[in-house]
Order: sequence, then C-alpha cells, then structure tokens
Amino acid sequence: MRVIGLDIGSRTVKRVTLEGGEMIEHQVVPGSHDPLAVCDDLLSGQPADRVVATGYGRHLFAEHRKAETLTEIRAVALGARHVRPAARTLLDIGGQDTKVVVLDASGAVTKFEMNDRCAAGTGRFLEVMATALSYPMAEFVQASRSANGARSINAMCTVFAESEVISATARGVDRAELARGLHEAVVRRAVALLRRVPIEDEIVFCGGGALNACLRDLIINTLDREVHLPPEPQIVAALGAALSVSAQLRPKTRKGDTK
Repeated sequence: MRVIGLDIGSRTVKRVTLEGGEMIEHQVVPGSHDPLAVCDDLLSGQPADRVVATGYGRHLFAEHRKAETLTEIRAVALGARHVRPAARTLLDIGGQDTKVVVLDASGAVTKFEMNDRCAAGTGRFLEVMATALSYPMAEFVQASRSANGARSINAMCTVFAESEVISATARGVDRAELARGLHEAVVRRAVALLRRVPIEDEIVFCGGGALNACLRDLIINTLDREVHLPPEPQIVAALGAALSVSAQLRPKTRKGDTK
C-alpha cells in the first residue's frame, strides 16, 4: 500500500510518500498562485493508493482532486510523534502561522493555540524583513547569529515593522543588530504562545521556521529547556497526513495476542 501525504502550505508544498508504512521519498517545493498545479507536478509519476492533504490548501485540493483531508493540528501531532515518540509539546512555525500543540502521553491532542491572524511572528515576516534589510535569507540568519547586540523593533505588524526597519537603516542603525532584534521579536511571540498552554517535555520544534538556526538558538535559550528538532522539520505535517492512513490500515492486535 502506497500512501502520499501532501502539506499544502502558504509558502511551500510538501509531499511525503509511504510504502508499507515506511517513508520512501519526500519533496519540498515553493508554492504559487496555483497550488493545484504545484500539487499536480508533485504527484506526477507518483502512483498512490490513497492521498491525504493537509495545510491551507487541503480543501481546495480535495474538492478538485481525489483526496482525503486531515487538519494541520492532527497532522503535525501524528508526524511529530512518529519522529519523536515521547513528544508532548509541539511548536510549529510556518510561513503564515505559528502553532503550539500539547499532547497527552498517548499522543492525543489535549490543547492547541494558533497565531494565524497575520504574518507577524512567522516565516513570511522574517522573509519580508530580510528583503527590507537587503539580505538574502541565509545571510540574514547568519548576521543575526553573529550580531554584537540587538535593536528592538516596536511594531510587529509586517507593514509597520518593514517601515520601521527602513527608517532605522536610513539613520545608520547596524543591519545585523536589526536582524537580531527581529528574530528576538519572533521568538517572544512564539514563547508567549507556548506559555499559554502547559509546556510538557519533550518539546519538538518543527515547520519551516525550525530550519532557521537563529530561531532555534533563541527558543532554546529563552525556554531554558531541551528542544528537539526532527531530521526534516519541514515535512512533519505531510508525514502525519500520510501516517493517518497507514495507522488505519495497520492490523489491530486482538485480545490475547502476544505479538
């Protein structure tokens, strides 16, 4: 049985292919104004018995293509528990939202919080700020990590923050210190969201934001706890979507069975 999980996000689309319950392939591509076309390209030449979609575009995809859907919260929970079986608190920073999910010992979702009203505190926010500071994204992250200090940004609305950054650079404020201040602002929002739920160890940081080394360092230092990073943090939800079907297909153990 081959199952494909699609995470159709605001910035990227992720595909995970499972065969016999094991991941055999994954791919991450940029999104576009036409998510259906992006998904069709990802699925081209990829036969599957079932396809499960999650993310912002899941309903659009299911409406026009043969697919099942799964909420992002459930998908992230399943994917995170697969790569980190003891996971209890999940932080997922994506392109347009930040999610915090709390799991019980069995892996069931007990509570979640989302910041999805604007791009503030997300990957998209940092992309816009990097452009405002004339940094490629990788250099933006590195400059933030090596900065001697941090310049605070008062506005977190993306539009106002961009204007504030441009004004600051016009006054000669150090770009690296601004980059550091912007990363710290994102982390403050993420940690505030975490603290609205009971933070349980083990903590897993996933989503595209987990690829940002500066965010990782700041979150660990701010929480003063161990934070685990999946090997491929960007595909956790797509993996969870595929696993939701694999779990249904797994033979159930009957009472009295020993294996």
